[in-house]
This record gives sequence, structure tokens and C-alpha cells, in this order.
Amino acid sequence: MAGTTTTTNTSTGNTNPTANLPPLLDLTIDNITPNTIRINSQASDARLKYLMARLVTHLHDFARETRLSSDEWMAALQFLISCGKICSDVRNEFILLSDVLGLSLLVDNINHPTLPGGTEGSVLGPFHTHDAPVLPNGSSMTSDPEGEPMLALCTVKDLKGNALPGVTIDIWETDSSGHYDVQHADRDAPSERCIMKSDDEGRFWFKGIKPVSYPIPHDGPVGKLLERLNRHPWRPAHVHFKFEKDGWDPLVTALYLKGDPYESSDAVFGVKKSLVVELGKVDKATAEAYGVKEGSWLLKHDFVLSTQKETEELRDRLAVQELEKLGLNMKLVDHLPVPELD
Repeated sequence: MAGTTTTTNTSTGNTNPTANLPPLLDLTIDNITPNTIRINSQASDARLKYLMARLVTHLHDFARETRLSSDEWMAALQFLISCGKICSDVRNEFILLSDVLGLSLLVDNINHPTLPGGTEGSVLGPFHTHDAPVLPNGSSMTSDPEGEPMLALCTVKDLKGNALPGVTIDIWETDSSGHYDVQHADRDAPSERCIMKSDDEGRFWFKGIKPVSYPIPHDGPVGKLLERLNRHPWRPAHVHFKFEKDGWDPLVTALYLKGDPYESSDAVFGVKKSLVVELGKVDKATAEAYGVKEGSWLLKHDFVLSTQKETEELRDRLAVQELEKLGLNMKLVDHLPVPELD
């Protein structure tokens, strides 16, 4: 028709892309939030629409509640920019930020709830890599001559106590100086890390070193934030474990040494009482059986996994309970809540 201009949205192919939009004019403190949510609600993905609606709601409420100043918001943006600039293949400042804010542990607890009798999860941390060597049971995963030798004897079982063979276990820890291998500029090969498989009886064992306390990297923006908050950057001594097997809920966890001075004030909130262990000493018979020195440190632990189905059912039940408490009319799609539309 003459005199009519048809505009095409090149990203979606739709004509008249402004037809159903709210009038984004004269926006105020009171109407900016519903209008932002409404314009974002054009997405066809129900989960994305819900996530964006809640994100905008909480961000805007935060600004209103705190009467956020322009200088403070600019400082926050500069902080995030600084986090991005310091990130590399071996250091992720955003993961570190998520850790120190307690968000990493919260998300893990929501997505991987622990069934009675199961092993609780902990934080992955920013120093997991994908280049750990695959070693047979009984191998040494350390090249640190200064570390105190430690033998680890572990099992993996299901909730009924049955052995789980063929579980892939990713293991990593710091060296005796409190640094992960990727923190050393001269790193030419992985150290203090390995990947193993549980045997037919669900067992796996390795030689490492007694873990030590260490500070998270605090020479960057996250470290400056901790300093402003009068928080220390230290983590208690621990060893990381990551378990994977088809049909089973993946478990990321760690074992922490009892009596560590930072046991109850972990900078990244990873410690749970069930994950605190006490090291023993290797006796003569064990030393001969595993080829280590008598008197070496001994770590013994039984890990318990749940199936993917068991974990998903528990996660769904907990999600429904929490959503009902909040008075939200929701349904679960692929185990994730989206609004229940009448």
C-alpha cells in the first residue's frame, strides 16, 4: 500500500517488530522494571523469559533498595571489566568471584542435592584442568619432593553399599607450597593431578602428598574485594575429587583435613562437616601391600554416589516445595521451573 512502510526484523524475519511492544517513553523509577520485563518477554523460550524477568526484578529492586549511586554502579562495572581482563586459560576470576560470593556452592547444592547416605558436594574451584594424565591405580600423581607423602585408599559405592566399578575419578591438589601446577609459570606438564578408574570392587588408590592450606589468588580484583570486606583469602587443606559414570549423578567434592586453622572460615564456603577427615598413618602391613613407607600419611574414605534418576527426583521434589513456599505458580520443564500459564 502506498505510503506504508513495512519494517522487517532481520534477526527473526518478523514484520512490524514494534507492533506488540510497550511504549518505551517517559520511563520512571516505578515503570522501568515492568516495561523491561515486558520487552524481554518476546523470547520464545519460556525458561529464558522467566530467568530474565527474575534477574531484572532483583537487579532493579537492588538499585532501588540501596539507592545505588552512579559512582557505585560505575565502580561495579569497572570491577567486572577488571575481572574479565585478568582471566586466562589457567585462571578464571569470574569463577573465583562466584566462589567467594557463595554462589558456586548454592548452585551446586540446588542442582545436586544429597540423598541420605550420599557424599555431599563441594566447590569445583578455578583450578580444575582437562589435561590430567590417566593413571592406573596405585600410581603417584605428585612430582613434589618437598611434600609429605600420603597414601589414599578409597572406594566408590551406591546408596545400598554396592561397589561401583568403572567410575572415572578426577583428582587434584596443590603442591607443598600451596600452589596448583597451573600457577607456576614454568609448568611443562600436569602435576598433583590425575584421572583414575575404580576397579571391580569400587576401589581406587593413589600416592599424593598431604594437602596444605593456601590462599586463593588475591592479587586481582576479587582479592581487592576481600580486602575491602576485611575477609581473609585462605582455604583449608583439601584434595579435590570429581566422579563421573553414565547413569549416575556427577559428583564434585573435596576432603578437608580436620583441625586446619581455616576449617570453619573457608574463603569459598566449600567445607561441610561430612567432608572433614582425619589422616592416619600407614602401618607396616599397608606399607608392604601398597609400596609406600611405613609412617606415611594415610587417607581413607568411602564415597557414595546416587543415580541420575534418584538425584533428579529429589531435585524436583525440593523445587516444588520451595516454589510453593514462595507462592509461585510454576511447572517443571526438563526439571527447571517456568511459569504455569492459565
